[in-house]
Amino acid sequence: MVKKIALLLAVFSLSVLHFDANAVVILQYHHVSDDTPKSTSVTPSQFAEQMQYLADNDFTVISLAEAVDSIKHNTPIADRRIVITFDDGYDSIINNAAPILASHQFPYTVFISVAPIDDAGFKGMMSWKDITALSEQGVTIANHSWGHEHLIRRQGKETQTQWQARVEDNILSTEAEILKRTGQSVKMFAYPYGEYTNKLEAILAKQGFVGFGQQSGAAGEYASLTALPRFPVANAYADLASLTVKFSSLPMPVIKQNISDPLLVSGKWRPKLELTLDTQDIYPHQVMCFIQGQGPKKPIWLSENRLSIQASSDLAPGRSRYNCTAPSKTKTGYYWFSQAWIRQQDNGQWLEE
Repeated sequence: MVKKIALLLAVFSLSVLHFDANAVVILQYHHVSDDTPKSTSVTPSQFAEQMQYLADNDFTVISLAEAVDSIKHNTPIADRRIVITFDDGYDSIINNAAPILASHQFPYTVFISVAPIDDAGFKGMMSWKDITALSEQGVTIANHSWGHEHLIRRQGKETQTQWQARVEDNILSTEAEILKRTGQSVKMFAYPYGEYTNKLEAILAKQGFVGFGQQSGAAGEYASLTALPRFPVANAYADLASLTVKFSSLPMPVIKQNISDPLLVSGKWRPKLELTLDTQDIYPHQVMCFIQGQGPKKPIWLSENRLSIQASSDLAPGRSRYNCTAPSKTKTGYYWFSQAWIRQQDNGQWLEE
């Protein structure tokens, strides 16, 4: 009898528990065009379909500023909240995406770099006139560096101090130019190529910026304010069937991790990542991880709430990720975690891009 009562109480407790996601899904786009590289593009018809899906299925698109404010102050974020962002400032944004977004009255943010706008050698970019027009319509214009540089890389014999001074000047000069041109200075920064390190994060924190990567997952209380995740939407990742899962994703409740810096040390190309999770709403045996370029891999559980995941072979030079997901016990959706990695080639040189 006592066991039956205990079991009933446990079932009742689980049924009334409400695990507030307190997170938002941030989408990252580049081109909205039929004629641009597929690796960074969605077609206008795909984009229209995605926006219509959000409108038809009770999702609410909120501004990036609203989402960031809630995350900063750990205030509740209602379920089914989406943020839309674009990187680089391509002209397909104003030509193809903006009319679709306006038809739904969806707010959005465009992260821009200054040099590609000013340099006629860069094709397919918006002009300052275009960007000002969007700003006047209420679009948020934010910082993507001066020239879309690989900011984590030192130049020549540059010292750590010289690198830091150069990067700080780059970010602050870009912010000043955006302010001059649009009247906006929201202090939100999208890392070019999604590349960041703990040292670059420290620069953003020092200057009061919020940072955004390209590692996937919902953004919420467990994420760093200098490396908030976004879901890239392009090519194979633009398929609506897979996107609908991401629209309802939840932030993996990572309490602690042993490595947070994406930059790998020379020769240590198989990072062993250890995560401590709050497993109240997760069945540990349902956690599955994925090594970019190597496929799915079950994590090793070190204790009831601590796991490790490690690549079986060296990660490829350049950028890669570990992703881990798990279905929620009580909510519709999957918990999602992504750790970005970046490494040089074996000869110590960076890949040319």
